Amino acid sequence: MYNESMENFNKYERSIITTYRKEIWRPFVQAVKEYELINDGDKIAVCVSGGKDSMILAKCMQELYKYGKRNFELKFICMNPGYNQINYDQIVNNAELLDIPIEIFDSNIFDVVADIKDNPCYLCARMRRGCLYSKAQSLGCNKIALGHHFNDVVETVLLGIMYNGRVQSMMPKLHSDNFENMELIRPLYKVREKSIINWSNYNKLNFIKCACKFTASMSLTGDGTFDGKRQEMKKLVEYLLTLNNQADYNIFNSIHNVNLDTLIGWKKDKSSFSFLENYDKNK
Repeated sequence: MYNESMENFNKYERSIITTYRKEIWRPFVQAVKEYELINDGDKIAVCVSGGKDSMILAKCMQELYKYGKRNFELKFICMNPGYNQINYDQIVNNAELLDIPIEIFDSNIFDVVADIKDNPCYLCARMRRGCLYSKAQSLGCNKIALGHHFNDVVETVLLGIMYNGRVQSMMPKLHSDNFENMELIRPLYKVREKSIINWSNYNKLNFIKCACKFTASMSLTGDGTFDGKRQEMKKLVEYLLTLNNQADYNIFNSIHNVNLDTLIGWKKDKSSFSFLENYDKNK
């Protein structure tokens, strides 16, 4: 008997490894291999927020599990920080449409940060990550996978320079400081946001955007886009690309090719170092 839903999510899956093989599947697999994100025996909690990035991450991880050679397990977790019913229903419906078996658990994070005026997005992100680590650990997982992509990395580098006066990046994987034996991985590290948008549009899929009360009530511009520091960086990258069509790639590549001999100062753990410490040794 014909099953329309089965046919649909088969189409979504096929488009990742066929139509968007070069744009999505290949850089996804490349990142997993290059940064050694998945090891035999891993039990990974794929964190699904309901946005386009986490949904494509879930599908890519499913495909890797089906066709990859590594021995690992997957869990798909979705934290409900206080979504309204419309957004909640859209997440559930999209998960069913894409055949992603999400396990939803509740938190009250949106209520906690609703009255915070000083950098609520930063607090929200930290709290969300802590909840995700805790849930993943309770399920016996040793890793959580997040949907940050190539553009997030580039924007993070620029944010650090522009607003913090330091060179820093978004790492492809991190050991947790607060949850023992837990690790965070970012398998979409080399996948461009434009490719994810193209895949979504190609399949006529609609996902939720940031759905917290803060962005809904305070941070929308006239054209309906989120007006924040990351939005500034997106616009900056767009401008830089008009000057050099490889600008975003070069920024991304720069954090892979740091020349330590040309740095004035740097930090390692909690210690600071200066080029002067070894300057006379090199004459």
